[in-house]
Amino acid sequence: MTEIAAASGFAAALARDAVAVDAAIAALLSPTPAAGEIARPARLLEAMRYAALGPGKRLRPFLVMACARACGAPDSPALARVAAALECVHAYSLVHDDLPAMDDDDLRRGRPTLHRAFDEATAILAGDALLTLAFDAMADPAAHPDPLVRAELALGLARAAGAGGMVGGQALDIEAESSPGVPAAERVAELHAMKTGALLRFSAEAGAIFAGAAGARREALAGYGAALGAAFQIADDVLDVEGEASALGKKVGKDAGRGKATFVAALGLDRARDRRDRCVAEAKAHLGRAGLGAGALDALRAAADFAARRRS
Repeated sequence: MTEIAAASGFAAALARDAVAVDAAIAALLSPTPAAGEIARPARLLEAMRYAALGPGKRLRPFLVMACARACGAPDSPALARVAAALECVHAYSLVHDDLPAMDDDDLRRGRPTLHRAFDEATAILAGDALLTLAFDAMADPAAHPDPLVRAELALGLARAAGAGGMVGGQALDIEAESSPGVPAAERVAELHAMKTGALLRFSAEAGAIFAGAAGARREALAGYGAALGAAFQIADDVLDVEGEASALGKKVGKDAGRGKATFVAALGLDRARDRRDRCVAEAKAHLGRAGLGAGALDALRAAADFAARRRS
């Protein structure tokens, strides 16, 4: 398959899966209370929908669904539900990252950030609610008929998103802003692996878990997700330097101004690009050890290329 054809096929698959995932998120955000709930405040639901159903790549849910398909699981409402849970966690993280106490951003994906569109208190609560909704969705029998699989998915998501993963990475990111000097590349790699890489790694692994894959195949897909996550974050670092705000939908040049720990700061722009490209090659090498069919390999290789070459 040519590179152009692979990219076109990936874009179509990404869009197709986004439709299924958005429908699952919309169903989870129904105004009708679920069993055991009392009421769902309208303004809170509106804010949650603004965060979770607005513009976005839906890369994490795509990885869940593509890796599950690669391991033999067919598309289903249950698979879309698991993918939607990952996207809810991602959406919550962006809402909280944008808050004045964190990155203090006014623009996200070309729209006002949630705390600007609503208010700061509503943004905090919407983020909290999206995070808990993710585990609600994952624990429900509608996510998978096997309770052991649901428990493994919930455990993996908690560890990818918590103090040893995404939230811990955000804490390191904040610490780095007040650290003197140029950050060490090893420190930046650890921060990125937690803040961005952990959830992308688990997105790929979650697909394997859902499909019942184990052993070398599951490990290979997890390694693929981790390397893709590293490429994705370095691409972000590079885009903050050479990207265009109109394409990114957010301000550029903020990393250097805030003293962020990035690979551009640690290595310079050219070496950061080289490291990004090595991460893509590493992701593809992991795929080569997963024992997947050609169609699955094409889609997942294209996703790794997209993570590095995107312009937004």
